[in-house]
Amino acid sequence: MTECSTQGSFGFTFFSPSDPTRQQVVLGAGVSARAGEFGGKLGSRALVVTDAGVLSAGHPQKVLASLEAAGIKTFLFDGTIENPTDSSVQACARSVESLGVDMVVGVGGGSSLDTAKGANFILTNGGSMKDYWGIDKAKNDLLPMLAIPTTAGTGSECQSFALISDDQTHQKMACGHFSALPCVTLLDPELTRSQPFSVCAATGMDALAHALESAVCTKRNKLSDRHAEKGFSLLVQNLEVVWSEPDNLAARECTLLGAAHAGAAIERSMLGAAHAMANPLTAQKGVVHGQAVGLTLPAVMSYNSRDSNVQKIYAGLARTSGVAGSTDSDSRAFDLLLQKVLHLRNLSQLPVSLHDVGCEPSEWGEFARDGAGQWTATFNPRPVNEAELLKIYQSIDSFADTSV
Repeated sequence: MTECSTQGSFGFTFFSPSDPTRQQVVLGAGVSARAGEFGGKLGSRALVVTDAGVLSAGHPQKVLASLEAAGIKTFLFDGTIENPTDSSVQACARSVESLGVDMVVGVGGGSSLDTAKGANFILTNGGSMKDYWGIDKAKNDLLPMLAIPTTAGTGSECQSFALISDDQTHQKMACGHFSALPCVTLLDPELTRSQPFSVCAATGMDALAHALESAVCTKRNKLSDRHAEKGFSLLVQNLEVVWSEPDNLAARECTLLGAAHAGAAIERSMLGAAHAMANPLTAQKGVVHGQAVGLTLPAVMSYNSRDSNVQKIYAGLARTSGVAGSTDSDSRAFDLLLQKVLHLRNLSQLPVSLHDVGCEPSEWGEFARDGAGQWTATFNPRPVNEAELLKIYQSIDSFADTSV
């Protein structure tokens, strides 16, 4: 297990001084209780966004108390839904539109953080989320945001995009703006203890996919490489510990940091075909995102590895994380990497075949058409089209051997 600091919280900036997109990230057990200290530098009237499940765990109440102790007026919205839609985001924004909030606080998983960002777009620019589908379409800067994730998975706390679903088509709209990046992110591993195992497993596999896809996508660069490598190592060395020892706070801290690094890697690069193929499973069949990515990732890795340059990148990740030895060939290192991913997926108890999630062969063609139209598909290191994606869907169940 890679060691992370557990000697109290510490702050750092994820991006290099030459990178204009900077963000303060503070890591440590109990750091969420300092929300008022950091929030006081951002504003005085805060919209706090969460969901009913996180609220029942008591996490937002502690954040609210900290903010209010710092003299910040708070307005709570706890109506976040899974896979937030334009209408659910509108409801959040309407709840405070006349109250003069000057900052946004997201407390929860990716859905809460995305809802907070989406409401921020509406509060500052009006309209609907379709108006901001793409990059930097908002004319006005967003309000400063404080992000406090309660899951180690989505990486939304380190990204300037809100993923919001269209109410009619259910297609995910990636709405990005440089000012949507949280100004401050507090990574408190104690908040992840309340997750059910199923949520912890699904978000963990999602974070693993973020690191692996951002590492090989066509937009990869030195900054994203650094985050992807660090994120992958932290995750691959600690997920198994978290799943088997849920009270291991050091491992939880490492996975939380790993997920944040993976999110930062996406922010500086992009994703690929595994996410493009996962989105139709969620939109059309209601498959939980982490489960969907867990299904598509091994098949996409195998497809990508046929390019020797991509295989070399995968092999490098395997070696630096300790999954493979320094003298292993690229081919051998990739095989070990793929086996490790399959091993973790089995331990996660997530579905291993399309049939397991109610997807029949007659539907795969439609999935392939939808996947080919996904933005992330255009950044896959090996080009994909509808025909290639159908072949990959057809290969998914060949990776379902649970004896790995």
